[in-house]
This record gives sequence, structure tokens and C-alpha cells, in this order.
Amino acid sequence: MRGGKAPRAAEGVRPAPSAVRRTGAPSRRFLARATLLSAALSMAGAVLGLGRDQTLAHLFGAGEDSDAFLVAWTLPELASTLLIEDGMAFVLVPAFSVALARRARGVGALDPVRALVTASLPRLCLVLAGSAAVLAATAPQVVSVLAPGLPDPALAVSCTRLTATCVLSFGLAGYFSAALRAHRDYLAPGAIYIAYNLAIIATMFVLADRWGVRAAALGVAIGGCVMAAVQAPSLWRRITAGREPGHLAPVSGYDGDSGRTLVPALVCAVLLFTLCRQSQVLIERYFASGLPAGAISHLNYAQKVAQFPMSLAMMVCVVTFPVVARAIAEGDLRRARERVERDLTLMGCLVLLGAALVVAGAPQIVQLLFQRGAFTAEDTAATAAVMRVYAVGLLGHTLVGALVRSYFSTGRTTWFPLLAMGAGALVTAVISAWAVDPWGARGLAAANAAGITLTALLLLKGLGPRSVPVRVRPVVAELSRPVRAAVCAAGAGLFCAGLFDSPTAALAAGCACATVVFLSLAWILDVAGVRALLLPVTHSVRSSLTRKLRHGR
Repeated sequence: MRGGKAPRAAEGVRPAPSAVRRTGAPSRRFLARATLLSAALSMAGAVLGLGRDQTLAHLFGAGEDSDAFLVAWTLPELASTLLIEDGMAFVLVPAFSVALARRARGVGALDPVRALVTASLPRLCLVLAGSAAVLAATAPQVVSVLAPGLPDPALAVSCTRLTATCVLSFGLAGYFSAALRAHRDYLAPGAIYIAYNLAIIATMFVLADRWGVRAAALGVAIGGCVMAAVQAPSLWRRITAGREPGHLAPVSGYDGDSGRTLVPALVCAVLLFTLCRQSQVLIERYFASGLPAGAISHLNYAQKVAQFPMSLAMMVCVVTFPVVARAIAEGDLRRARERVERDLTLMGCLVLLGAALVVAGAPQIVQLLFQRGAFTAEDTAATAAVMRVYAVGLLGHTLVGALVRSYFSTGRTTWFPLLAMGAGALVTAVISAWAVDPWGARGLAAANAAGITLTALLLLKGLGPRSVPVRVRPVVAELSRPVRAAVCAAGAGLFCAGLFDSPTAALAAGCACATVVFLSLAWILDVAGVRALLLPVTHSVRSSLTRKLRHGR
């Protein structure tokens, strides 16, 4: 994964197609190892994220203090989606993929990767620093827009001024992460949330008595800086491993294929889509601020736990997105299409199994994770009810995260994802306004699920010339199989969990039953070609047993 200088091709000589394919097409073994590494690091980060939420619940419960911090927490959530997970990656992974393809072909007298960094990073730092300063200065206005129903916004304003610093630190972390993943280096980018959550947890434990919930906001500020710091050495080694830069090209001289991926229209399309997607959280916080104290906290805890399966499923896409972008940069659309179609099916299976487990064991999960200290049994019941509703929209969230990469991986400007997400956000807002009074937080969760599902359907329908040419009907038919398996698995898990009074036993029985039912139906329905995948394994095991029996005779 840490290669040295790429051999430079002779000027004017194009490499053979087979050579390009060997450069741009990683082996299945590499993808499997990279996916497992990313999944392991993501799981560790997610577990620490649960520990962070448990610490917050234990120290501050679900009341006015926690609601105030979670309003300020909106900025890190938005910055994470915009600058690390989606927005920055959609723009920079294709840009670095093109630059790396040009470096491998020996195109130009200057190193394209270093030229891209020189052209983009200084300006980005100025924009991010200015944005962070503006948000800190206008914190009272930001809080009044995000949560106008808070009875005492002073604490939320104080926390917002601290979390505003994450705009700069998250931006740098996202830039470094996108560049490293384009280089197929997944270790440091995968570890950032481990470092981030450790910083928040440590800060809360050390300063909670003195600073109250502001300690959590300070932890966010410190954690953002740590995320950028853990990636900087790896990126520096990658950048300096290329060709000698000579005199680096100025910004205005950065041309060719890499330049087209950073056109302002594309950047605007990506950023607006990401903002629109994150608006679902803003809509929830806006309407929940008028509900009784604790509603925002119930929504937050439920969402964090319910989206755990989605985070694991998205690791498949995180690893293969640079592969798809590199394939497109090299003109291999067939390889890109096959990769995206496999990813959609695999991610759908993973997240639907997780959704079935969430539905089956929601009360027990919340009770075991959070019900201690200031977090009461009433908080557990309210959070579990919301979490089950969130689970309905997990497939939609996962598909949106995967499908939008197909649109933006081509490096061409497209506004269709923004229109699709805008339609979903509008549905979310309308249903939230209608459902918040009769159903409270559960109505807001249902609105979230409905809006994101509509967006996923529109993105599926819109696949075609503007994106990777995915075959929509076969993908939809393939996804319908794990959906049926998940519905049956959730029902069976609910039944088994209801047979036990102990939360631990109920959770174990419900999850075990749901898993067995889902995997059995996946085999019967041949979800994602599981029979063909496991046939060589079963044949090998059977042959091994047969040889041992014969030897014994």
C-alpha cells in the first residue's frame, strides 16, 4: 500500500490497455482486505461513539443541558457530512484519482498530485477558517435558527462557539482522508473517528464537573484537531513519493483532466447536495425544539444507534469509491458499473440485516447501553420507540450514500442529486409539520424515513448517462429479496425477544433468531448470489471431511 516512485512512461508513448488496467484495478484480495480493515476501524470508532453517547447520557441525561449541547452538535454533524464523509470526498476522490492516473502515465513535466495539492489546499484553508470565525461570531443567531423553541439558549450559544472550530479541523481531516483513500491508503482515514471520540470522552470525564456540558463541546473542538493530525504524516509521505516536482504549477496553470474535476459548478453541486441531505437533521431539531425537554436527546440517541448498521455497510462504498473513480478516469465504464451494482446489493443486505436486529431488540439495546445515571426508564422507552421508526429508513439512507457516488464519481457537474434530495427534504418537512403534534418524536423519525426513501427511489430512477450506467431493474429486483428476508427476520426476532424478561436474554434471543431467519431466507432466495459464493467453500469442506474419513479407514 505504500509504494515508492511510480515509473515514468516515455513522453508521447501511451501504455498498453493491460498496463492501465493493472495500475487502476486492484485485486479482489486487496479490496477484501481494505474493506475488512475499514470495517474494523469503523466498528471501533462506532463503539467509541456509543461510549461517547453513553458518557453524555450518564453525565447529563436527557434534559435541557443535553438538548443545548445537541443543538451545538448540529455543526459537527453538518461539518462531518459536508467535509469528511460526503462533500469533500465526492469532489476530491475523483480529482486525486485523475491526478494519480496522470502520474502513472507520466503525463506532463510536473507531478499532477503535488500540483493539485498546491492548487487547492491553501485556498480551502482560508475559506474554512473564515467560515469557522463567522459561525463563532454569529452563534446566537445560529442557535435561534436551529432551535427557536429552546427556553434558555445561552448554554447552546456557548457550546456552539466551541464546536464552530470543527469547520476548519474537519475540513482538513476530510481533505487528507479523500487524498489518502484515492491513494488506496485506508488505515489513517479509518482511524480518525477513534481518535475523535477518545478526545471527546476524555475531555468530558476530566472537565464535566467544572465546565458541565461545555466539556463535551470542548472535546469536539479538540477531537477535530486530532483527526487532522493523525492523517498528516501519511499524506505527506504519499505526496512526496511521486515524481520530483521541479517548479510546481501555479493555480492558474493547473490544467488537464485533473482541473476539470474541480470546476466551481461541480463543487457547488456537491456542497448543496450535502447541505440538503443534512437538512433532515435540521428539520428534526427545529420541530423537536418545541416538544418537551429531552425530545432532541431521544432523537439523537435513537439515530446514533439505529444508524450503526448503515455505518458498517457504508464501509463497502468507502473502499470501492476510489476504485470506481479510478476506473472512470481510465475510461473503463464496464468495470465501474459492475462494481457499483455489486456494492448496492451487498450494502443492502448488510443494512437490512442490521435493521431487522434493531427492530427486534430496540428496548433492550437502549436499556443496556444508556439506562444508568441520569438516563431513566422513561427515556429508554421513548428512545426505543423512535429507534424502531428510524430503522425503516436505513435502506434509503444507505442507498442514497451509495448512489450519489455514482453521480459524482464521473467528475462531471450534475444537479439531479440535489433535486432528488430537495424533494426528499420537502417531504420530510411537510410530514414533520403534520406529524409532530400527534406523534411527537416518532412522527419526526417517520418523516425522516419517508423523505430519504423517496430520495433513494429518485436517485435509482435517474441513473443513466449522467452517472455510472447501472442497470436499474436488475438492481431493484435483487434488493427486493433481502427486503423480504428482513421483514420476516424482524417479526421472528420480536417474537423471540418477547419470551424473556431479562433484557440481556431477550436481546440475545431476538438477535439470534432474526439473524438465523435472515440468513436462511437469504440462502433460499439466493440473495446476492450467496449460493454461488458459498458453493466452493462447502465443496472444499466436504472434500476435506471425505479425505479424513477415508484416511481413517
